[in-house]
Amino acid sequence: MVSMTEPMNIAASTRPDGATGVLVLADGSVFWGKGLGVQGRSVGEVVFSTGLTGYQETLTDPSFAGQVITFTFPHIGNVGTNAEDNETVTPAARGCILRADITEPANWRAAQHLDRWLVSHTLVGLAGIDTRRLTRKIRDGGAPNGVIAHAADGVFDLPALLAQAQGWPGLEGMDLAKDVTCRQSYDWTQTRWSLKTGYGTQRDPKYHVVAYDFGAKHNILRCLADAGCKVTVVPATATAEDVLRHNPDGIFLSNGPGDPAATGTYVVPELQKLIGTGTPVFGICLGHQLLALALGAKTYKMDRGHRGSNQPVKDLKTGKVEITSQNHGFAVDRASLPDTVEETHVSLFDGSVEGLALKGKPVFSVQYHPEASPGPQDSHYLFKRFVDTIEAHKK
Repeated sequence: MVSMTEPMNIAASTRPDGATGVLVLADGSVFWGKGLGVQGRSVGEVVFSTGLTGYQETLTDPSFAGQVITFTFPHIGNVGTNAEDNETVTPAARGCILRADITEPANWRAAQHLDRWLVSHTLVGLAGIDTRRLTRKIRDGGAPNGVIAHAADGVFDLPALLAQAQGWPGLEGMDLAKDVTCRQSYDWTQTRWSLKTGYGTQRDPKYHVVAYDFGAKHNILRCLADAGCKVTVVPATATAEDVLRHNPDGIFLSNGPGDPAATGTYVVPELQKLIGTGTPVFGICLGHQLLALALGAKTYKMDRGHRGSNQPVKDLKTGKVEITSQNHGFAVDRASLPDTVEETHVSLFDGSVEGLALKGKPVFSVQYHPEASPGPQDSHYLFKRFVDTIEAHKK
């Protein structure tokens, strides 16, 4: 019997006894395991996330559109799932890969087993493979394209799966924001969760913020509402005129998936018009990259990206180090930054650009997710910085 954790080349691969799932990478590597979630197949970029908690928030983060998530932490599913922890209505991730079988949930908030939750969202999963080996492969060679498949009878057409993995075009040049954005504008009033009362409602806002939805996580919008903002969410395709029609005090650029250069073809001209009005702007993740493009910089595809809730970032203005939650596979090219743009934050993992500010203007951004969910709350101060910027601009 062949171990289900041992990767094999497709030419020499034989299905182990009991295997009901398989991962086939574009280079021909095959990982056998136990199928989870819905039966079927799913193709995407295979990435890893290093977070120890928050797997439900991770799976529902729209920034994972087009990607199959490998969890490096082995105990995934142990606290179940619930309706409150979804970061979007419909998950955009292509599936998930786990080391260990999902155990029965052991948490007072659990409402549904993770496997049944995957089925309810038509997500394919795979357990029982050596995720450490797969993570090292991604670390050393970059994020590959791959297919995960689940069949109860364990019958798979490996050459067909390999062809599908090799034929998938990859994320570079792919505009995915249009797939995960809202279809029309709406107001958001829900505030952050608390232990005794759950989510609250913002009933007396001081500021009006228009938030571009490039794939916004719900907790980002909650943090804006919690900071005293009335939040109007607009689609990624909204024009500058659409935004200004709401007479905003500030403009927020959300997280999201895909290649910023592809999304920027229609977003960047509108951002340049909005920046020209002098209205305060705050961007995160994809919003940070799009802002950089609007200011004249360039972006590039990273080999493996940053995904997890334990990413160290240094604030170059204060010298403080914060542990951040991140999910991105593209970054801003430091060498392309114009003289009008100041770098404000830097990654302590690889030295990549993590924050920008437009000199002399109320415009700034960070590469990471300051709302966390999942992750630490070190960066929540940025929402206060945003409303303080709005207040100063109003005066």
